[in-house]
Amino acid sequence: MKLKSALTAAVLMLPLAVPAAPAAKGTSKPPVTEKQEKVDTYHGTEVKDPYQWLEASSEPKVKEWNDAQNAYTRAMLDKLPGREGLRQRITELLGWKSPGYGGLQEAGGTLFSMKVQPPKQQAFLVVLGPVDDTSKERVLVDPMVVDPSGHTSIDWYVPTQDGKKVAVSMSKNGTESGDVTIYDVATGKAMPNEMVPKVNGGTAGGSLAWNADGTGYFYTRYPRGEERPAADRDFFQQVYYHQLGTPTEKDTYALGKDFPRIAMTELETSHDGKYTSAVVANGDGGEYMLYLRGPSGQWAQVSKFEDKVIRAAFGHDDALYLLSRKDAPRGKVLRLPLATPTLDKATLLVPEGEASIQGFFPAKTRLYISEQLGGPSQLRMVDLKGQALGMVPTLPVSSVGGLVSSGSGDDVLFVNSSFVQPMAWYRYSAKDNKVTKTALARTSPLDLSDVEVVRTEATSKDGTKVPVTILKKKGTKLDGKNPALLTGYGGFNISITPGYNVLAGLWMEQGGVYAIANLRGGSEFGEKWHAEGSLTKKQNVFDDFYAAAKLLVDQKYTQPKKLAIQGGSNGGLLMGAAVTQHPEMYGTVVARVGIYDMLRVELTPNGQFNITEYGTVKDPEQFKALHAYSPMHNVKDGTKYPSVLFTSGANDPRVDPFHSRKMVARMQAASSSKRPILLRANAETGHGAGTPLNARIEEEVDVYSFVFNELGMKYRPPAKKVSAPAPQ
Repeated sequence: MKLKSALTAAVLMLPLAVPAAPAAKGTSKPPVTEKQEKVDTYHGTEVKDPYQWLEASSEPKVKEWNDAQNAYTRAMLDKLPGREGLRQRITELLGWKSPGYGGLQEAGGTLFSMKVQPPKQQAFLVVLGPVDDTSKERVLVDPMVVDPSGHTSIDWYVPTQDGKKVAVSMSKNGTESGDVTIYDVATGKAMPNEMVPKVNGGTAGGSLAWNADGTGYFYTRYPRGEERPAADRDFFQQVYYHQLGTPTEKDTYALGKDFPRIAMTELETSHDGKYTSAVVANGDGGEYMLYLRGPSGQWAQVSKFEDKVIRAAFGHDDALYLLSRKDAPRGKVLRLPLATPTLDKATLLVPEGEASIQGFFPAKTRLYISEQLGGPSQLRMVDLKGQALGMVPTLPVSSVGGLVSSGSGDDVLFVNSSFVQPMAWYRYSAKDNKVTKTALARTSPLDLSDVEVVRTEATSKDGTKVPVTILKKKGTKLDGKNPALLTGYGGFNISITPGYNVLAGLWMEQGGVYAIANLRGGSEFGEKWHAEGSLTKKQNVFDDFYAAAKLLVDQKYTQPKKLAIQGGSNGGLLMGAAVTQHPEMYGTVVARVGIYDMLRVELTPNGQFNITEYGTVKDPEQFKALHAYSPMHNVKDGTKYPSVLFTSGANDPRVDPFHSRKMVARMQAASSSKRPILLRANAETGHGAGTPLNARIEEEVDVYSFVFNELGMKYRPPAKKVSAPAPQ
């Protein structure tokens, strides 16, 4: 299923790939954008749209405009002071040679992992040996071998029950359009004639579940060929079955003909291979159905959208465990015997509590429950009767997840990281209640021993308390003179959890204050928190963010002209709303792959999936709310806007780059300040997934040199640097 991580847009983007037009070289003014008279009418309200012509990406006129904007941007960014010093430092930080491991999965006694190892451009799939000895691991699938250009990436992988084969989805150029290839784990070779096209997509994501003996698998299938009109080929995802050794044209339909147009399905196989589950999302708004296929070979619906079952996982005790928000907005856990798989036979195992349940992992005789506490998370344990077994010890103010079995009992591996501790995998021993750090751990390229983490709350417009985390060096004077960088997301049930960010470290290294706001729209406090920041209540998100910014100013961490803000995707929308609603509050803005025209977003493929989160202009009340905050429609002529750097990707399957083009054109025409409004438009990128390492470095050099210049900061090389480890 597709992931809409806040960090995706924030750090994974490709560089400019369009040459500067000679005529614009060295220019200090942006290209003038033509206005065309166009008016759309919604429920009796006329809305002028003079830049609608910029939506036609393939038109020569639009490409010419894009080239001119890129030339203007390059002319501005390439001459910024301190740029080369920042390039050297950012290259050191993002190119840190300590390896990182993620997405661990265990199958048949074999442990698999995705590995990041600079200077390699892409993450690759490895087979691990003992977690305390990384010398025993071996590379299984390296996308750099598949495509030496560095533009192919692994979307996800699924091993067979016995761990002897693995299905790998790979896509190119950030499109997220992933084809699945089967690899033999023993040899590392792709099986001949075993490729199924577009199992994964940027709209409905993708998933796969093997049968018991690894001879075939169920997978998510998009319409092919002329099965549907071109406009429908990113929709109507269904589940098909593929038998190894047969052409994909002979794959058989399994499930989904009656699903919504914007269905997204996640598949899973039980430990004994007898059952397959399908959790079906209704777009991005948080509604789910559950289907189950048993030994009879028939699929049966277990829950409907209104039942509010949002997660499912197979236990080792012939039961399916369910996360439900029915009359429990912070979540409760149900146990459903597979012998009687109807929802009325489910029993309550874990009732709703103070923390918001995000997920769970069934081990042999206990359940590990991941819970959200307004940003930081914790890992709680109960036995299979729901009796409390205590907490797993974790780092303070940290995030925890990624649980996978370690051995055959209740021992698990889990990933844990904080704002000041890099990500590492830990082993928890159930018998003696001890946690030990494994060798699967990144080291830090920065000395953050003098960084303090301040947890506080801002008061939003309606009185809601909004968690804010502030990172600063000890001894930082609260005199209002510090440069500060504030970020947030606020949507799609996604929480911004504590995580180690080397670029936040760079910012603090230069004397800055770094802040994260946990806004409504996320899942920090359960479904109620999400609902209060979605559909017609989306304005709450922007009020929350403004309250966080005001807190930083009122408590003298910074002042408006020293305050930078940044966000991506839904967080890009947040940036657009922030700068149009309170332009006086910010010194500069970085808005990455964002949505800015809320009236026409639903005309794009992924915009259809967003309707359950944002609403639709077809509904009068939702149109009224959308129009009231839509960034592009709230730009006001003659306003002194701060500087803004917009980024977009030509291959973005989630946010059409026309949003950035239209917003840039509108703001350039409207702003009465002399601050630059820049567009960094990529020709070879998508929403952010699959970005090569070197390309990511180039983007961050642009971003930080821009922000430093706009806030009047001078880059200072650090007096003391941490020594990099030898590459593995």
